Amino acid sequence: MNLHHHPFTLRQLQYVVAVAERASFRRAAEDCGVSQPSLSAQIAQVEAALGLQIFDRTHRRVTVIPGAIEWVEQAKRLLQSAETLGDIAAQLRNPFAGTLRIGAIPTIAPYFLPEVASPLRTAFPAIRFVWFEDKTATLLGQLERRELDAAILAGDPSLPAFDAAPIGHDPFLLAALPDHPLLTAAEEPTAANLADQELFLLSDGHCFRDQVFAFCNRSGRSESPWHATSLATLIQMTASSHGVTLIPALAAAVENRRSTLALRPFQQPQPSRPILLVWRRDAANAVALRAMAHLMSGILDTLQAAPLP
Repeated sequence: MNLHHHPFTLRQLQYVVAVAERASFRRAAEDCGVSQPSLSAQIAQVEAALGLQIFDRTHRRVTVIPGAIEWVEQAKRLLQSAETLGDIAAQLRNPFAGTLRIGAIPTIAPYFLPEVASPLRTAFPAIRFVWFEDKTATLLGQLERRELDAAILAGDPSLPAFDAAPIGHDPFLLAALPDHPLLTAAEEPTAANLADQELFLLSDGHCFRDQVFAFCNRSGRSESPWHATSLATLIQMTASSHGVTLIPALAAAVENRRSTLALRPFQQPQPSRPILLVWRRDAANAVALRAMAHLMSGILDTLQAAPLP
C-alpha cells in the first residue's frame, strides 16, 4: 500500500457531506457546530486540492454538481467506515459498550423488537441500540459490509462468514375464518389437510414464505394467486375469503388482535422457524451478542407461553 498525504481530512469530508445532505452551507454549518465562513473555507480548500468543483452555488439551493455525485457518495462511505473503526475500537475495549446496529426481518421486527428493546437497554445500559428492518438478503449484505453488527433472522444463513446464537423456535399456526372445517375439526390439522385448500402466502423474498412453502409442498396444496407483502395484509386477504394461511405464533397477538380469524396449532411435530441472532465471525463483541441472544430467548419463551388470541 502506498502511503501518501491525503488532500483532505475526515472533518472536511463531514463538512462536504453535511452540505450535500442539507443543500445549504448555513444549515450544514449549524449541524457541524462551526461558523459558515469556516465551513465554506474548508470546502473550498478541498475543492482546490482536488482540482474539482463539488457544489453548484449559483442557485439559492446548493446542489452537488453531476460530476461530483459519486465522489460525495464515496465520501459518505468513507465516513461510515471511519465510524465503524471507532465502534470496533470501543467494542474491543468493552464489548458491553458502544453503539450496536441490529437488523430484523419484517415478520419478526414489529412483534419482537417492542418486547426486547426495553429489556436490552436495561440489561446493557452502556450500549446504544439502533434498530433496522429489512428482508433477509438485504440484512446479510449489510452485515457483510459492516453496516450492521447483528441481525435477528429466521433460519440459518449457512454462510461461513457468520456466527449465530439460537433465540428459539417460532411455531406456525393455521389461520382461517372461525367456521372453516379445518378450524372446527376434532383433530389438529396436518400438512396433508392443506392439499385441497386455497393457501395465501407472502410474496417472493420473504423467508417465511419459503418456510411455509416447504412445509405445505408435502401436501401438494393449491396456492392462491394473491401474494401479500406483509402479515397484516395476509390476515385481511384470508379474512375476506374461504382460504387459509399460516402465520408465525410470534405475530398472532398483534395481527389477530381483533380475532378476525381463528387460529389453531398443527399436529406434532409442529412446523416452526428457528429464530437466531446472527453476526460476523470476526465481531469484536461476540460475547455481548451471545448474552443478548440469551436474554431474547427468555423473552420469546414468555411470549410463547401466552394463550392464543
